[in-house]
Amino acid sequence: MDYSHDDAGLARQPIGYWSWAAHTATVTHIRAALAEHGLTQPPWWVLGQLADADQAGRPRAEVIATLRGYLDVGDALEPEIDTLVARGLATEDPTGLLRLTAEGHALRARAHERVSRAIAEIHAGIPDEEFVAALKVLQRMIHNVGGTAWHH
Repeated sequence: MDYSHDDAGLARQPIGYWSWAAHTATVTHIRAALAEHGLTQPPWWVLGQLADADQAGRPRAEVIATLRGYLDVGDALEPEIDTLVARGLATEDPTGLLRLTAEGHALRARAHERVSRAIAEIHAGIPDEEFVAALKVLQRMIHNVGGTAWHH
C-alpha cells in the first residue's frame, strides 16, 4: 500500500480529516453491503437486537434505549421498527414486545454473511495488533477532548 505521506508527514496530518475519511469510506462500504438486502443501518441494528433476544423477544423501549446513540440515530428508530413490522420481518405484541419472524431471521442471516465479508474487506491486510492500536489511539483522542464513544 502506498501512503499519502512519509511518517514525518503523516505525523502532521489532521486527525479530523483522516478519521472523517475513514468513517466515510467504511460506513459507505457497509451500507452498500446492507443495501444489497434492502436494509439501512438502523433496521440492521434492530434486527441484530431482536436476533440476540431469540424467541423471548425484546421490549420496544429497551431496543430503542440500547440503540439510541448509534451514529446519532436518535428518535429515528420508532419508524424503522414500524417498517420492520410492516414488512413482516418482526412482530410486536400489545405490550410492545418485539420478535423476529422467520423471514426476519432469514434476512438477517443473509445480510450478516454479506456484512461479515464487507468487514473482512475493510480489515484486509491489517493485523489485529495494528487494528487494536489504532482503536486505542482513537479512544485516547476522544477521551483527551472530553468526548464519549461507546459501542456494543
